[in-house]
Amino acid sequence: MADFDDERIASLKQRRKAAILDRFLTFSGLALAGASAFFPWYVFFNADKFGINVAANENSRELPDWPARNVFSVSPLAMVNKNEADKKAPPIDPLTTATVSDLGKERDGRAIQEDQPFPGKSSFRLLHVSNGRALIEDPSGMYVVRIGSILPDESRLATLEQHDGKWVIVTSKGEIYRNN
Repeated sequence: MADFDDERIASLKQRRKAAILDRFLTFSGLALAGASAFFPWYVFFNADKFGINVAANENSRELPDWPARNVFSVSPLAMVNKNEADKKAPPIDPLTTATVSDLGKERDGRAIQEDQPFPGKSSFRLLHVSNGRALIEDPSGMYVVRIGSILPDESRLATLEQHDGKWVIVTSKGEIYRNN
């Protein structure tokens, strides 16, 4: 009979532990469900802590007030050596033609000027002008530029002007790009 009482006591203890565990799981499940239901409302009412900061939309075509970025797509062969002390002999063409430049030589008593442009002019389009900045596009992407910025054709932006109601970019090379 003592064995029977011990078994019965052990069974009651086991049921009590199971009941306590069931209650704990029930309450923790209800607490998790309540927190899950409350959290979206907390986020909704505190959007400044969780949301993405979006600029005010005024439905205007004004460009954002970002600093201009220079376009750096200059070929190393197109760069001009600015050290006057390094002017020795004209450079030799590294291609298989092995021709020598006439730069610096004289013909008929005057210096020869080589104004041959690079082949394949880099084209870009003027998309929009606002606040002294211009939005341009070329095959590699879109850029915000301002006066003095380097352009994709390796010149600098000289002026932003308005002709006949349309914006125009004038480059340091004298080329004109119109707004389409």
